[in-house]
Amino acid sequence: MKLMWFHLMPYTELPDDFNKKHPSVWVDIHSSLFDPRRAHHMYNDFMDELEFAAECGLDAICVNEHHSNGYGLMPSPNLIASSLARRTTDTALCVMGNSLALYNPPTRVAEEFAMIDCISGGRLIAGFPVGSPMDTCYAYGQNPSLLRERYYEAHDLIKKAWTAKEVFAWNGKHYQLPMVSIWPKSVQRPHPPIWVPGNASPSTWDFVIKQDYSYCFLTYFGAKGAEHMVNGYWERAEELGRDRNPYRMGFLVPVGVSETDEQSEAEYGAAA
Repeated sequence: MKLMWFHLMPYTELPDDFNKKHPSVWVDIHSSLFDPRRAHHMYNDFMDELEFAAECGLDAICVNEHHSNGYGLMPSPNLIASSLARRTTDTALCVMGNSLALYNPPTRVAEEFAMIDCISGGRLIAGFPVGSPMDTCYAYGQNPSLLRERYYEAHDLIKKAWTAKEVFAWNGKHYQLPMVSIWPKSVQRPHPPIWVPGNASPSTWDFVIKQDYSYCFLTYFGAKGAEHMVNGYWERAEELGRDRNPYRMGFLVPVGVSETDEQSEAEYGAAA
């Protein structure tokens, strides 16, 4: 088993009565609540935490992409990862990831991921999420009926851009590029490892298994609550001719940590 530290970078100073006065923390959250002077300190604190996780010997540190929300201040995780590439040495950098269907053209993802891989000396893990509806459809206005096919075409274009040895033209349904030639190329050849996060969508299972990627299951209900989904994924992998190599799956487990053992015991006693 390998362990990684996954950071969402939430805005930490929402008002105490936020949940009483605001319908959600995503998309319709009011921008007047954001204080850039305080966010300056938050970003630097978050970066310190990620760098500390690397120093502690975790196998990877992980960032991700979300838009227009108060619980994830990373509309561009590539900016964070590029900084971490300079501030860390051995730890893998997992960008989980770039929502491919939001980029036009998707070669932007190929270019920036290759840059991060070069800066870090070949430590990038490239995350290819389909994306949440709040990000893709509400914040970025994508047509949900076309989202998957845009994602698949973007994936194919990025893979070819990473691996092609000659300049090529791309004439797809959603993207048309007369000349594709990615500079720089990634250190890892033919490309960085690709991980795809998901929340139990069978179509994502099939895509990941057929492409021989790692599927990263995001759950907030613990191991027991996810058991049915995990078993279903492994059964589907076997149906499609894959073994149960444990590195075919990543698993997000939220962990709550109190400030001290004494505080935890006092709170437990009060609850009891």
